[in-house]
Amino acid sequence: MHDVLPPSAHAEEPPDPGGPARSPAAEAFTRYADALAAGTADCPLPGGGNTAGRFDALAGLAREDLSTARLAEGHLDAVAILAELDGEPVHAGEYWGVWAAEPPGSGLTATRTADGWVLDGVKQYCSGAHTCTHALVTARADDGRRLFAVRTADAARPDGPGCRPVPGTWQAVGMAGSDSPDVRFTAVPATPVGDVEAYLRRPGFHHGGVGVAACWYGGAQAVARVLFERAGRHADPFTDAQAGAVDLRLHTAGTALARAAEEIDADPLDKAGTAGLRALRVRALLAEVCAEVLDRVGRATGAGPLCHDERHARVVADLTVYVRQHHAERDLAALGALVCRGDGAGR
Repeated sequence: MHDVLPPSAHAEEPPDPGGPARSPAAEAFTRYADALAAGTADCPLPGGGNTAGRFDALAGLAREDLSTARLAEGHLDAVAILAELDGEPVHAGEYWGVWAAEPPGSGLTATRTADGWVLDGVKQYCSGAHTCTHALVTARADDGRRLFAVRTADAARPDGPGCRPVPGTWQAVGMAGSDSPDVRFTAVPATPVGDVEAYLRRPGFHHGGVGVAACWYGGAQAVARVLFERAGRHADPFTDAQAGAVDLRLHTAGTALARAAEEIDADPLDKAGTAGLRALRVRALLAEVCAEVLDRVGRATGAGPLCHDERHARVVADLTVYVRQHHAERDLAALGALVCRGDGAGR
């Protein structure tokens, strides 16, 4: 085990005390992370024999609030990545994110100096930017793409080194509470975690992708709540038909997640080479289930819940944004190419 960050980096206060007030999602996330550290909450590591318990925990968080689930999923993914790549365990008082989105643009560059690695540039979609004390981030180095651990809690001077959320870069209505703006890095000290491309090559990359789908599943269950409640109060054949269709989709999604958990536990190191195929299938299925649940619930219940039920309106907006982490036809094309021209393992 190598030390990811120096001892002085542990148990820091959250960054940017002068920034915006914490959202309810951020408060719920930090309470959950504190409970994990104290042992009063548990979320098993993927592939450790209870991956179903992990997916259940993620779905449960998402049923309550998708932004909280997004922040917690990032922290839990960081815990799993550090365990898989021989990093130091997360300590009490630390709140981690995984900032690995790489949309078109310059992104982050990593430079090796006499004093170690430093990161410069702008990273997009940094969930928990005003709350996380630490993050795992991807950056381009001379020898390829690497994963680095950084301490985000240092207050950055306006003209000095550090991590700064870029004002105005998170205008979202859906998933607003996930606090995912761009973050500008200026000469930020960083510790490499694993070798070049290790973040993507490890089996856990695909296991983590299924974990995100478990969050979508919990969000779809939350969207379905108003439909099931309406059907429970009044007998109506059209409402019942939509409720039956939604139940069927949710049952299918839950079954797929349960089978994925069993397969991950049976082959955590992906010796069969099927983890990527499984993740593409499960994520595509869950994305379709979410889209159909959103559509059918809206058709069955009309504008009323969207206009008069704040919780429902928020979860609809949140799930609509969150499920866009599935890259639609691009991911379906990857699935088709793997099935038709790959080795076909797991078909």
